[in-house]
Amino acid sequence: MNYRALEWKNLSVRAVLAGFCRPGGLPEYHAILQMTDATCDAADQYARIETAAGLLSGELSCVEIVWKRYFVSDAAGQHSFLPREQGHTAISVVQQPPLNGGKVALWLYLISDDGPAADSPAAIVAHSNYRHLFHTQLHAIATGEAEQTALLFAQYADLLAAEKCTLAAHCIRTWVFVQGIDTRYAGMVAARRACFERAGLTKDTHFIASTGIEGKYLRPDTLVFMDAYAVEGLQPGQIRYLHAPAHLNPTHEYGVTFERGTAIQYGDRRHVFISGTASINNRGEIVHPSDVMKQAGRMLENIFALLDEAGAGPNDIAYIIVYLRDISDYRRVDTWLGKTFPHIPSVIVWAPVCRPGWLIEAECMAIVAAKDERFAAF
Repeated sequence: MNYRALEWKNLSVRAVLAGFCRPGGLPEYHAILQMTDATCDAADQYARIETAAGLLSGELSCVEIVWKRYFVSDAAGQHSFLPREQGHTAISVVQQPPLNGGKVALWLYLISDDGPAADSPAAIVAHSNYRHLFHTQLHAIATGEAEQTALLFAQYADLLAAEKCTLAAHCIRTWVFVQGIDTRYAGMVAARRACFERAGLTKDTHFIASTGIEGKYLRPDTLVFMDAYAVEGLQPGQIRYLHAPAHLNPTHEYGVTFERGTAIQYGDRRHVFISGTASINNRGEIVHPSDVMKQAGRMLENIFALLDEAGAGPNDIAYIIVYLRDISDYRRVDTWLGKTFPHIPSVIVWAPVCRPGWLIEAECMAIVAAKDERFAAF
């Protein structure tokens, strides 16, 4: 992975960029953009972040932005500052305030698209033998979190079916955002489990890599919403699920249904998706209660164990998102993150984890140069 930082001082925006570029292969980039001076108002911050994203995209002329996630401090109050036209880019907006003081931070994924524009509610990227489907902001109108979860997963299943895909065979990664996670997580989990069972996703088959975390949507009455990533065109043997049993237990043992991590092997590289991971042991217990820095260390140990199982290491990481329960822990965690991963695109946001005892959680993705002639290149 190649890392670099760019800063537009006139905009007070800094971008950290990770690029996977190999001769003859398709380049792909992850970038996280944040404000370096957050003293201007919200409208100005959004405009500056968007200008910087355009400059970055222009500099990387061989690729285009296919995914944007805006981490915002006030989704309902700031939605009017979002650009109205974003082409066929997958747009995700979640109220998870950036803890560096900015009102908005932005995560970008940039690759090239060899296929024609698709008439679909998803952002679809086609190249080689594969189609990559990005669905964002899936939500439903209903009275409670369980009902909303059931409806949004049914909606997603229908959207996949329209692309001749299924939840069990093609969905690789989800992000489930729950407003008021301390009281509503259990309802979401129960409804998701029922949806998975109907789709044939059980402890005896497999689940889906996921982050289930606090987050608010643009509409205050939305209690649960979701982003999802699926791939069409994968062959048997291309997907492997990660467990790291010496460090982590199967999630179904404490009633939830997601994979710790998922690896996809392409002909020229391996994508490794690490779910939201906290300070937990292989008995499902919280490790180091009440100590955020020790929890950060155990969290990282767990992530490294999952990466290692997929043949990946720290220098293969493309991005990291860190979620904190207590905003007062930001400075210590930011210093630790900067020393641990000084070159990797990262952002720290306020987003309580699904158990009150967990003070910190992180997710990441890695890209590994790994050839396998059985499969088409990425």
